[in-house]
Amino acid sequence: MNKFIYVILLVGFLGCKNSKTAEDITETTTSKLIEVFKASNSGYPNISVHRGGKGLKKYPENCLETLQYINDSISAIYEIDVAQTKDGQLILMHDNSIDRTTNGSGSVKNKTYNELKNYHLIDDYGNPTNFKIPLFSEVLAWCKAKDVVLTVDIKRSVNQKEVIEAIRKANAEDISIIITYDVAQAQSAYNEAPELLLSVSARNHKEFDRLLQTDIPVENMLAFTGTRLSNASLYERLHKNDIVCILGTLGNLDRQAEARGDELYAQWKNKGIDVIATDRPFKAYKAINN
Repeated sequence: MNKFIYVILLVGFLGCKNSKTAEDITETTTSKLIEVFKASNSGYPNISVHRGGKGLKKYPENCLETLQYINDSISAIYEIDVAQTKDGQLILMHDNSIDRTTNGSGSVKNKTYNELKNYHLIDDYGNPTNFKIPLFSEVLAWCKAKDVVLTVDIKRSVNQKEVIEAIRKANAEDISIIITYDVAQAQSAYNEAPELLLSVSARNHKEFDRLLQTDIPVENMLAFTGTRLSNASLYERLHKNDIVCILGTLGNLDRQAEARGDELYAQWKNKGIDVIATDRPFKAYKAINN
């Protein structure tokens, strides 16, 4: 009889414990960007700045001061690259090494953040600046304060979950979009953070079909349609699902616009493009917003 009573008490205790744990779980709030970035809306920025700003004299890529400089002039979202140091700090850096973008050398993964603080960023023309490699947390804090939207490119060596945890720690869900390059990345990001908007690769109908076969809701999708124009039927189909279309003009299309005239940006937008991801943010912005 005593054993029976003990078992009942134990079951009751475990039940209460599990119930308390469930109550203690903090409910995640859906990012407001899921409602903002819809093809049926028009209140979102239509320029995405590649690597936070490239090709700018005195302002390096993946640099907080560059984001601040561009943001003073135009409304845009900013694509940034997140890497990780030897001591686990998340920083902004595109390359595996710091050779190209700083006055130092060596692999990011082999240096601590304190070591990286000894170096200065250089611009795309090799000019040194006084700017330092920023922490991801610093950029999140500034963007949250200014309501500036980031699209976060997670480098291959970085765990997706750690970046999402950093976003949550900063309460920056409302200004953060996770970039994914294939269905597997998109699915894992959604499984980890169903409250976030995802940039997914939908360069053609087959890629979009594969995304529709997952359990990712279309409202969580922001479609990167590649770095060349797709068939108009793809944009129409994405728009029917209320999905915003991004075209990467960085590279060849930017060079076309520079050589043939910036009005090309407006022509591409009229073909069904909602956001232009570019290395020429000031020129592209002026062409499609004036």
